[in-house]
Amino acid sequence: MKDVWPLERDFFERPDRYRYVRKIDKPRACVFCAEERGRISFSTLVLAKTEHAMVVLNKYPYNTGHLLILPRRHVAHMWDLTAEELHEMSLWLQASMRIVDRVYSCTGMNMGMNHGKVAGAGIPDHLHWHVVPRWLGDTNFFPLLAQTKALPETLKQSYDRLKGAFKQEMKTWKK
Repeated sequence: MKDVWPLERDFFERPDRYRYVRKIDKPRACVFCAEERGRISFSTLVLAKTEHAMVVLNKYPYNTGHLLILPRRHVAHMWDLTAEELHEMSLWLQASMRIVDRVYSCTGMNMGMNHGKVAGAGIPDHLHWHVVPRWLGDTNFFPLLAQTKALPETLKQSYDRLKGAFKQEMKTWKK
């Protein structure tokens, strides 16, 4: 077989992500706040919602089980959170990491926040923490070659796997 450049490869088509990745669609309002006001439904993304915070699946995950913890109030800066919001978000961060570890048996996690647009925040006006489960060898060549990440399950499958654990966690908060 003769070597041909560029090498022919199979590829994943994700035209639904094009406008998002290229930032062609400019949201008129904060997507998190639109859900909070009932203008759009995240019904298969919201895992938990309490007085000051909520936990949602990332619609465009870096890895299977990628979660976001965010305040329910529209807040862009950590220093503008109330003590109650920060406390509740911290509790959800801890609980989310425990749940992801138990449900996915991951061997590590990335947790962090891109604070501000220049720091890489995709939604800079509504701060949120990321929790990304990790496994040894979970990186692959797709991000390098095709700006694509191969995930072993759909968002619906992730939601179905995690929802019960978050529902159980919510029961402990009400006691």
